[in-house]
Amino acid sequence: MGIVAGLDSAPDFTRIVVCDTDTGAVLRQGYAQHPVQASDGGGRPSDVDPQAWLLSLGEAAGGGLLEGVQAIGVSAQANALVPLDSQGNTVRPAMTGGDKRAQVAAADLIDALGGREAWAQAVGCVPQAAQSVTKLRWMARSEPENAARTAVLLQAHDWLVWQLLGRPVRRTTDRGGASGTGYWAAATGGYRADLVEMALGHQAMLPEVIGPADAAGTTPEGLLISAGTGETMAAAFGLGIGLGDAVVSLGASGSVMAVHPEALVDQSGMITSLADATGMHLPVVTTLNAVRALRGTAELLGVPDLESLSDLAMKSTPGAHGLVLLPYLEGERTPNLPHTAGTLAGLRRESMKPEHLARAAFEGMLCGLADALDVLRGRGVEVRRVFLLGQAAELPAVQSAAPALFGAQVIVPQPADYAAIGAARQAAWALGVSQGTLDPRNPPVWQGAVAQVLDPGEDLAVGQAVRQQYVSVREQTHPGAFRP
Repeated sequence: MGIVAGLDSAPDFTRIVVCDTDTGAVLRQGYAQHPVQASDGGGRPSDVDPQAWLLSLGEAAGGGLLEGVQAIGVSAQANALVPLDSQGNTVRPAMTGGDKRAQVAAADLIDALGGREAWAQAVGCVPQAAQSVTKLRWMARSEPENAARTAVLLQAHDWLVWQLLGRPVRRTTDRGGASGTGYWAAATGGYRADLVEMALGHQAMLPEVIGPADAAGTTPEGLLISAGTGETMAAAFGLGIGLGDAVVSLGASGSVMAVHPEALVDQSGMITSLADATGMHLPVVTTLNAVRALRGTAELLGVPDLESLSDLAMKSTPGAHGLVLLPYLEGERTPNLPHTAGTLAGLRRESMKPEHLARAAFEGMLCGLADALDVLRGRGVEVRRVFLLGQAAELPAVQSAAPALFGAQVIVPQPADYAAIGAARQAAWALGVSQGTLDPRNPPVWQGAVAQVLDPGEDLAVGQAVRQQYVSVREQTHPGAFRP
């Protein structure tokens, strides 16, 4: 019996949950926005002083929130690079997210190693604007003095763990966080220091990758700090997904990830081979177009919001009277069609009604994500259940169509702080292992997420017919888009 805390430092806020170690029940919660940072006029929107994360953490933990807590786990936004000098001071503000300034650097790196396939073989992913390795190349080209001073490379959760422990000599990370950097290979479990040198221009110290149930250390007050992990991995751990489970996340863009026992090397670069927070792997496939296709359709039809668009779509029928929308409004990454546009096919007089276009938008978005799911299935990833996340997951038009189009049971969890809960579960695991009450190979079993369960049932055949209609249009418009 005991209590642990999970801390999630997201891009805009810090959330802390205090949980029972045995059941995972949330006992207390804290929240604070990150302080607004003044721009110096030349400031970048994705440059953040890491001290802002600490200030937000302190505010969220106020009022005795952490009283009695025995261990803390840390989750933090992915792709936040904190470059330090040899004294441990930040060389420049942390580079967070992904913006267009690093796109040229990504293309540079792809060419420097010999193409997308070479990167997929080396580290299981192809450089993108958000990844640390790309930010290093951008810094070397645009801020050579800062690049020259950079001696240590940390991610956001690494830096926070290091601060909580009092900035010890030993710096650590976990497999999940390391796998998103672009210079750690999930397949081998090792760094590619040569890629750091290629990007930055010289070697830098990298944090030690510790096991999922290992402790990063203990604070002077005796509080155990677990390894920490990236926000994506923490959320998957908080949801309790395992083999046979996939997560489809509906943001402006979409992502599909699933638990798998081994790393996947994908020559096409469509799969990003991440590690999870349990010792397994978390292959991810992303689409550039998800909810943005719905918002665009709502604007075109003059409806005020997505709820209204959903109501309109429900007046149509599966297949939208033959209308098919390929929702490639921003180009597309899955399949790799960066310079294409969306396509609306099947226009007939009887299909030219607002409700059919609304239905086609929902079906097009979900079929695009089903394509991403099939990329994983095609590599042997088992998908029995699909966890559907994001605000749009609550819409009736999504819930009615998703199970049949995905060909799987769909779970819609109630909104909760799953990344913070996952961080707390990691803390409970490390605490249990340190006390000899838990096995380092098996995390604590916590109560599952409260969720709706939606089965394809009798709609499966209809859904698969709609999917085939979509695939036919995609193949006619972009022949061989999914062929290697």
